[in-house]
Amino acid sequence: MSEFILSGSSTADISKEHFESRDIHFVCFKFTLGDTTYADDLGESVPFKSFYKRMVDGEDTKTSQVNVDEYMVYFRNFLEQGKDILHLELSSGLSGSYNSARNAAELLKDEFPDRKIYIVDSLGASSGFGLFLDKLADLRDEGKSIDEIKEWAEENRLKLHLWFFSTDLTFFVKGGRVSKVSGFFGGMLGICPLLNMNYLGKLIAREKIRSKRKVIETIVDKMEKHAQNGLDYADKCYICHSDCIEDAKAVKALVEERFPKLKGEVEINWIGTTIGSHTGPGTVALFFWGDERVD
Repeated sequence: MSEFILSGSSTADISKEHFESRDIHFVCFKFTLGDTTYADDLGESVPFKSFYKRMVDGEDTKTSQVNVDEYMVYFRNFLEQGKDILHLELSSGLSGSYNSARNAAELLKDEFPDRKIYIVDSLGASSGFGLFLDKLADLRDEGKSIDEIKEWAEENRLKLHLWFFSTDLTFFVKGGRVSKVSGFFGGMLGICPLLNMNYLGKLIAREKIRSKRKVIETIVDKMEKHAQNGLDYADKCYICHSDCIEDAKAVKALVEERFPKLKGEVEINWIGTTIGSHTGPGTVALFFWGDERVD
């Protein structure tokens, strides 16, 4: 048994079975759908398909991060078992949850002076955050220490690439990320914005691409350009989607065709209820390890 806990949050957008199979613990964000607040518990309280349908049907959504008190309760459970903690969190460029986790860790240090509590900003999100956690689990299983893994995470986090596109601008307009005029003409012209996460862990629009077919080709082109060893990329690749599985499958097929040395089959997950509250349906994301993100 490891003497430390590897931990993340539900915003890593991998399945509960995946978390459990890799012995990764997680804390749940919360979201409000209509008049009810739920735990972002990986689709158990509100199945993902139902969640996106309710959004389309007009129910409002909002999200809330894990606060300091909640983190203290979550971390204390492990500390009382005599375990150290390495906790990877959703990008500080998207949420204040990283700072809440760090503040909780500081408050607990006096109570548990002999324990290590490391909080690492992933500078990532969704299943890219999940891919990052999976890599840390690999290092743990290879016998690396908590200090070695923390150092690796901080040195390599900007080598995680996170690319997104959307075929439905409705909720980007609703959330103020796209103007109503741009959304109207974008919808008429079949514009699909291509975005990625920059070196600060913030989501940045990179290109406006006309047609779904073209944006699917372009997102895989980005992988070819940036992936470690190019077309000889030999690590894992994850995809996630917000109720547009056929688009995700099309990206997967093209990735597997173009990158024959992948480590296993491309894994497809749902975009969960926290991230999905902001994207709405119609978003696909692609995650892989590559060159360092710089702007």
